[in-house]
Amino acid sequence: MKKLLFLPLLFITTLVFSQNNTSLVKFLNPSSVSAPKGYSHAVEVDLGTCRMMIISGQVAIDNQGNLVGKGDFGKQAEQAFQNIKNIVENAGGKMDNVVKLGFYILDVNQIQTLRSVRDKFINIKNPPASTLVQVSKLFRDDILVEIEATAIIPNKK
Repeated sequence: MKKLLFLPLLFITTLVFSQNNTSLVKFLNPSSVSAPKGYSHAVEVDLGTCRMMIISGQVAIDNQGNLVGKGDFGKQAEQAFQNIKNIVENAGGKMDNVVKLGFYILDVNQIQTLRSVRDKFINIKNPPASTLVQVSKLFRDDILVEIEATAIIPNKK
């Protein structure tokens, strides 16, 4: 009996992994954010009735590659959220589709500023799940905050 159950499972597994994964997974780098160096800004996974967007940590770099808000935590957080919004909208979604946020900040004392900026971008009645971590350093000395996101975007019928 175990062999009979194993064969259909093996067939389904083989079918799924033999498909060209590029039809299920897309790596996205919209022009509305800076050109990445060695990573993708987002990965879109087709889940059938919806798409999951896994968005790399966004920082205060505009689409021309310039730092926005040098030394200003609020302006940097706003640009990071704008980048997330640009990526989500480029995929046909909206910020209400964001289900998870991850924050990496140098100074946890900036949490109220972060919340104030965040609340301009998210659905505050049904906010996404989130994690906040204070870190000792980010990839550049002039970057004060990095924000990653996950969104679930319904497919159009």
